Amino acid sequence: MFKIFKLTESDNFAILLDLPANIEFLIGQGLAMMDTKQSQHGEWSSRFAFILAATGSAVGLGNIWKFPYITGENGGGAFVLVYLLCVLLIGIPIMIAETMLGRRGKQCPINTMEVLTKEAEADPNWHYLGWMGMIAGFLILSYYSVIAGWAGAYVLKAFTGSFFGSDAVAIKSQFDEFLASPIKLIFWHSLFMLATMLVVVRGVQSGLEKAVRFLMPSLFLLLLIMVGYAMTTDKFYFQGLNFLFTPDFSKLTANGVLTAMGHAFFTLSLGMGAIMVYGSYLPKNVSIAKTAMLIAGTDTVVALLAGIAIFPIVFANNLHPASGPGLIFETLPIAFGNMHGGWLFGVLFFIMLVFAALSSSISLIEPAVAWLIENKNMSRETACIWSGSAAWGLGLATIFSFNAWSSFKIFDRNMFQLLDYLTANLMLPIGGFCIAVFAGWIMKQQHSEQELQLTDANQYKLWKALVCYVAPGSVFLVFLHVVGVL
Repeated sequence: MFKIFKLTESDNFAILLDLPANIEFLIGQGLAMMDTKQSQHGEWSSRFAFILAATGSAVGLGNIWKFPYITGENGGGAFVLVYLLCVLLIGIPIMIAETMLGRRGKQCPINTMEVLTKEAEADPNWHYLGWMGMIAGFLILSYYSVIAGWAGAYVLKAFTGSFFGSDAVAIKSQFDEFLASPIKLIFWHSLFMLATMLVVVRGVQSGLEKAVRFLMPSLFLLLLIMVGYAMTTDKFYFQGLNFLFTPDFSKLTANGVLTAMGHAFFTLSLGMGAIMVYGSYLPKNVSIAKTAMLIAGTDTVVALLAGIAIFPIVFANNLHPASGPGLIFETLPIAFGNMHGGWLFGVLFFIMLVFAALSSSISLIEPAVAWLIENKNMSRETACIWSGSAAWGLGLATIFSFNAWSSFKIFDRNMFQLLDYLTANLMLPIGGFCIAVFAGWIMKQQHSEQELQLTDANQYKLWKALVCYVAPGSVFLVFLHVVGVL
């Protein structure tokens, strides 16, 4: 909308006298108008909606299923400390960068990186960063859905009293029998993937936003109930909290540091296209930096609460914290089966796990859906069907790795372990490294300043230092150490 003003002779004379300044002003206004592009998929209705959605993407199986068992495998407190440092010095700066790239591009990660690469007049190969992110998210979704299916199955098991009076041998036998049945795994995997597709097909505000508005508050409430129960056990203070928060660096290895860094990326949904595509739906008047710090803080609190809820129960029942991916499926059911009201707590816990998984899975499939809509002219319904079906099909490899293909290994890992290691420990850190380099070194400073809108120049300088030097340098040094160079 343009307004027409009547100018007097004195006005015209003033404009002529200050012609360079006025030309500069008009050019600035023109650039601002050109930068008001909108995502064709819609926008979040508010900053709160984005926070819920991005937190939902971050808070998932990584916090409640993965964080406890990798903490158990890597010695507890020392691993937690390294993980927190990774979130603070690497995760938050890169989350700010990835959100910023998404909002500036206003498209799926692949198209966003193509646009921003041209805008920065950079090497066109940078657009492959978008491809790597989308592929990483897609691979994670394929096995994520399978694990979420386990949680769905265990909701039913808890409700029907399958854990009642069972000892460790009986519970492990139940879990092994469940994994040995491809039919059961496929059923629950299919059910979860269908639920994911039904949410995503409804779009940004009607689907993604409405889902997280229900899922996230429910998740927090259920988690707090579980923490409350853990506090009633006799192992809460002296073993549970001690294991989680007392560092023992003799138990921490170089691979453990890599795992902590990879998990910081995994749990914050960095490098997998999810935060970038969610950022593309973010309105211009929202502070990226403040929002990213709030999301990272909430995600970290949830991970720690999950550990606080789980480890006291593990120790109270004389179970081993380093039980691997099956920790919450092989250990917690023993506790639920022998505690007063255990069936209720079991149902609540596994429902919480399903909610956490769903809030993340919808963000993992969204980049692929957005790409198909933008590049293949598909409707959202068709794009969801194609993306969901492909991820479902790839998930069969994870399912069969626990039974029919259990003897088939690559680099001494089955298909599930290989996909998990490839994505969480390699693709996500590499993707995060590249995001940091692009945002800090390739993207023009005036563009990053325009997107971040930081009123304090020192805040921008701090972010710039972290994203240019600390974050990529840390990732690079850890990789050198793991491969034996350092």
